[in-house]
Amino acid sequence: MTYAIMLVRIPADSTLHEAVDRLNADFDPDADLPLLRLTDVQRAAWDRILDRVSGEIGAVESAEYLYSLTFETVGPPGRVQFDYCGDTAGVEVAYRHSGAGASAVMELAYRIARIAEEESGLTGYDFEVDQPIRTGDPARAAARMSAVSDWARHHLS
Repeated sequence: MTYAIMLVRIPADSTLHEAVDRLNADFDPDADLPLLRLTDVQRAAWDRILDRVSGEIGAVESAEYLYSLTFETVGPPGRVQFDYCGDTAGVEVAYRHSGAGASAVMELAYRIARIAEEESGLTGYDFEVDQPIRTGDPARAAARMSAVSDWARHHLS
């Protein structure tokens, strides 16, 4: 299980929720994922995101797959994964952090998502706690992360 933050490109005539609804309506669980075909602008945004995160946060391990570009943070406070597809992206953190650890890893996740917003023009939203990334409070996300992690540790172990 992972805590997920979504980033999407919102068309000019649309709201965030309409854009997400369109993505969900177009999703076919039985179809193959579309191959990644980034425009030059999207590739440049990826390069800027990767450069900023590496420079401001620290080392990451990156890879290019048939369907997305991805990186993971290396070292403390924990692994944060970022996946980029051009018009969508996502930040994921495994539910295993609680207390101060949850605060540190969610600060990192929000920082990465905000960098992605700035460099790509995507809009981030945290549906777990119903708040936009740009103005949202990572402490709310950390409280959710901590509560779910603690519940899982006590009930699923």
